[in-house]
Amino acid sequence: MGGLRFDVVARDGASLARRGVLYTPHGPIATPAFAPVGTQGAVKALAPRDLLGLGVEVVMANAYHLAMRPGADTVAALGGLHALSGWDGPLMTDSGGFQIFSLQGASRVDDDGVTFKSHVDGSMHRFTPESVVALQQTLGADLVMPLDVCTGHPAPRARAAHDMRVTLRWAERARRSHTRPDQWLYGIVQGSVYADLRAESARSTAQLGFPAYAIGGVSVGESKPEMLAAVEAAVPHLPPHAPRHLLGVGHPEDIVEGVARGIDTFDCVMPTRVARTAAALTMDGRINLRNASHVADLRPLDPACGCYACQRFSRGAIRHLFMAGEMLGPHLLTLHNVHFTLDLLRRIRAALESGTFGGFRRDFLARYAHGAYAPARIATATAG
Repeated sequence: MGGLRFDVVARDGASLARRGVLYTPHGPIATPAFAPVGTQGAVKALAPRDLLGLGVEVVMANAYHLAMRPGADTVAALGGLHALSGWDGPLMTDSGGFQIFSLQGASRVDDDGVTFKSHVDGSMHRFTPESVVALQQTLGADLVMPLDVCTGHPAPRARAAHDMRVTLRWAERARRSHTRPDQWLYGIVQGSVYADLRAESARSTAQLGFPAYAIGGVSVGESKPEMLAAVEAAVPHLPPHAPRHLLGVGHPEDIVEGVARGIDTFDCVMPTRVARTAAALTMDGRINLRNASHVADLRPLDPACGCYACQRFSRGAIRHLFMAGEMLGPHLLTLHNVHFTLDLLRRIRAALESGTFGGFRRDFLARYAHGAYAPARIATATAG
């Protein structure tokens, strides 16, 4: 185990994409990287040995959820978040700002912090920038996020500006209160879809001297062009030597485009969540195994995939498992979707190392978009 450091080892000449290594006390992370989300200390449907077998290098957990259940003191009594999760590799924790501010009617923000009602038992709680830092220092993740105000979409400019400036004041307080040298506390950029607010947020947050940065308040209902424009407005104002994380983004096309705009790490529930609805990610877009067309389909989920599910099971077999309510179905699709996402990042890193990222980006996006599965069809697919 070593300390915290970020090294850039290759750059794309035609974009802001870069290949790096983020060193943490629990091991290195080859970037660009994807962190599967283990909200409550566990990635749904996968054991830590599955994660290791897939090549996962970092997992994202959620401080809000862990504070609500089982509680920070219990996590500490159980040996910390690494012990609780059974995961010995690098861990990130999100503050839970998005979750708190999505509790419509059950949270109230003021200049000092946020008061909210637990989604678990209805009890009242209070988070401040300092208490969230203390919470994450107790949990013991390697990479942690401060409390921020996540602006929903759509939002008037005045609301976005207010939330961004509250986030900035909270970031300064969090920075002062953070004391663990074996953790990196990220500064979070907000500003909704307003480019000048994103730029202001990035510049001001960078002036606080965080070792790493995250872009938040995206993938909250805005269009993909608006999301990418928010990233474009922020990244040039962040320190070039610091890692950059894009919070809550994990669709394949968004990862590729995020990398091109200078993002180093991503996290998202999407690959695991859609797996539990019988959706599989493939190089030719997303497929829904509940469609009756897959009843006797002998093809693997993705002929180009080398994961366990694709090597051992056909589409028709996995469909049967879902229709029969067998737990193996969600497990296999989760294995596949996480493998697909990690393999995409491996291909991106290889392209950056070989200087071919531009061509890879063009070819992947053209193929994925051509066969992209329309999400609306999930609800209308024939159950069979």
